[in-house]
Amino acid sequence: MIKLSDYIAKRLSRRYGVEHAFMVSGGGAMHLNDSFGRYIPYTANHHEQACAIAGEGYARAGGKLAVVNVTTGPGGLNCLNGVFGQWTDSIGVLYVSGQVKFRTTLAYCPELPLRQLGDQEVDIVSSVRHLTKYAAMVREPRDIKYHLDRAVYEAMSGRRGPVWLDIPMDVQSAMIDEDNLREFVPPAERVPDAEEMRVAQIAERLKAAKRPLMVAGHGIRLAGMRRQFMELLDKTNIPVATTFNGFDTIPTGHKNYAGRIGSMGQRAGNFNLQNADCILFLGTRNNIRQVSYNWENFARRAFKIAVDIDAAELEKPLVRPDLAVCADLRHFLPAFAEAFGAFDADAKWARFCRDLVEKYSFKNTPEYAQKPGGKINIYNFIHRLTELASADDVFVCANGSACVASFGVFEVKDGSRMFWNSGDASMGYDLPAAIGAQRALPSSRIVCLTGDGSIMMNIQELQTIAHNRLPIKIFVMNNGGYSSIKQTQNNFFDGRMTACGATSGVTTPDFCDVARAFKIKSVRLENPEELDAKIRETLSCAGPLLCQVECDPDYIFVPKLSARRLPDGSMQSPPLEDMYPFLDRAEFEKNIVK
Repeated sequence: MIKLSDYIAKRLSRRYGVEHAFMVSGGGAMHLNDSFGRYIPYTANHHEQACAIAGEGYARAGGKLAVVNVTTGPGGLNCLNGVFGQWTDSIGVLYVSGQVKFRTTLAYCPELPLRQLGDQEVDIVSSVRHLTKYAAMVREPRDIKYHLDRAVYEAMSGRRGPVWLDIPMDVQSAMIDEDNLREFVPPAERVPDAEEMRVAQIAERLKAAKRPLMVAGHGIRLAGMRRQFMELLDKTNIPVATTFNGFDTIPTGHKNYAGRIGSMGQRAGNFNLQNADCILFLGTRNNIRQVSYNWENFARRAFKIAVDIDAAELEKPLVRPDLAVCADLRHFLPAFAEAFGAFDADAKWARFCRDLVEKYSFKNTPEYAQKPGGKINIYNFIHRLTELASADDVFVCANGSACVASFGVFEVKDGSRMFWNSGDASMGYDLPAAIGAQRALPSSRIVCLTGDGSIMMNIQELQTIAHNRLPIKIFVMNNGGYSSIKQTQNNFFDGRMTACGATSGVTTPDFCDVARAFKIKSVRLENPEELDAKIRETLSCAGPLLCQVECDPDYIFVPKLSARRLPDGSMQSPPLEDMYPFLDRAEFEKNIVK
């Protein structure tokens, strides 16, 4: 016989190879806490939201299942922000929560419209049901094997995502017979054949096109197919654009690289997308940030082919592909590569795409240039940081200025990683996700890029970093508040500011002082002349270090898709190729293939 909580921890460790967990302890999870503490190494965060996001960082960096253990009531509820981000971005995380005794749960008396029965009880399963692939309360001890195995299967198969098991206190402590447990039998994997995936038809379409393009999404990496995708590119010159979540798929200097697309993308990427006459979208759901609110004009000249593991994504009422294939890229890419073989598209088109990348590169964008004597230009800082970093460094980004500017100028090297959460895009992502990445890749250098607004949302995790001596390099870009919100309010409300900076109620501390309070080394980067020296000092530090970067608070995101307010109050978005600052119309027309 074995205690049920011990069974969970041992099975996760021995059967599924789980090497780490993230937790905040609690009375409702005391048996789970004890068992995880004995059988699985763990990181104790200082907030359950941080646990959830650390789990995501661990899964993204390591490509493996992450496990989060929290308690009942507020413990579970505090995870919801992280759960939602994993739901939208297809990240496999297993949540195991404690719960009050079953007889004091709402599940014990479902016929009554009660709001609560037990102490600190919440019906967490109902709360997360629409944000998870599988969510269940384990009511019968002998069902634990079924629920645990099914949860792991759901998290890591098909389109990945979060799963949740809620375990009442009396079930956690129950003794069970390992030889007498209900089994979960996973369904046999169905592998579609090449004809069903229409690989020959797709190959013919691309080869017949005058201006073919591939768009590489995050699904390529999620499927573990990046190496195979790069091998495919070795045999063709077809240009490849990248997405917001998958932009580190291919190096910036790769012969096929054609820029980054979307409302916050690069000019070159969007021009190339809008000029293409046949596009193969691989592992990207073409979300609203990518297709923009003017989605009717997204890739309007192209025959659009989309391969996605989720059939619903191929049917949503935004951009409908002309040819939709619901398939796992693990199956599609090998079959497609065989059918496609070696092929070179029109050299003039391939050269046109690369010329646009060069034309609108970092060095040719005047807004990215550092002004002498001024505060740090955020674009110039990030670009120089990526030049000085190693190819195998892992960058974890906050949402807001950190990820928007990085998407514009980050130089992806062969082996580079940079990630953030796209679908939820919450502030406070940075420190917890970096902690998770460091736990997944203990020998790698983890670089955390955050802003003065975002870091405040989970600043307590500096203590987690300090206590565990995690050698994370933290760059805090101080731009005086919520820069992206300030830009929006300035554009649409005649310069009136509300809750976004010092003049409107939002201030932040000196982060070098904060770092010292946590006994973390710190440096301050104020002068452009110190840029290289302070970056090198931060990257070379043996332990954790926080570098506060004093950025220009008045910069604006460029280029960007900028909506216009019409006289009737409605908003009008231009097509993706027409980004702000608007190009001279003569130059604009030169970038359009007639």
